[in-house]
Amino acid sequence: MAFFKDRILATHDTWSLTILRIFLGLIMWPHGAQKLLGWFGGAGPAAFMQSFEKVSGLPGWLGWFVIIIEAVGAICLILGFWVRLWGLAFIGLFVGIILAIHLPYGFFMNWGGNQAGEGYEYHLLVIGMAWALAVGGAGKLSIDQTMANQERRF
Repeated sequence: MAFFKDRILATHDTWSLTILRIFLGLIMWPHGAQKLLGWFGGAGPAAFMQSFEKVSGLPGWLGWFVIIIEAVGAICLILGFWVRLWGLAFIGLFVGIILAIHLPYGFFMNWGGNQAGEGYEYHLLVIGMAWALAVGGAGKLSIDQTMANQERRF
C-alpha cells in the first residue's frame, strides 16, 4: 500500500505542472459549480441529471460522477491533492463525453453556429492537460508534494 501511495504522490518539482493543474482546475470548476450549485447560469443538480439522462442516454446516477469530477476534482487540482488520480478521472470523463455526445459532430467547435452540435477539440485539450498531470504529478506548491516530503522524513 505504501508503494501505491508513493507513486500517487510523487511529482516532478516543476512550475509547469503547477501552472497546468491550476489552469485546468480553474477551467473545470465553473462547469462543476453550474451542475452542483446552479452557479454561472447552471440549472443545478436536478436539472442536470434530467438533461444528462436525455442527452447521453446513460442512467442519471452516472451524472453524479460528472459533478464530483468537475466540482470536487477541480478543487483538488487547484490545491494539488491526489492530482494523478484526478487526472485519470478527467481523462475517463472526457473520453466518455466525446464518445457519448460529441463524436458525431466532428473535430471542430461550432464557432460559426453552422452545425447541430459541438466538436471535440476542446475535450482533447482537457484530455492532454489531464494526461500530463497523470504522468507528471502535481508539481510545486501542492499538497501531494508536501505529503510525499513528509512521508520521506518518517
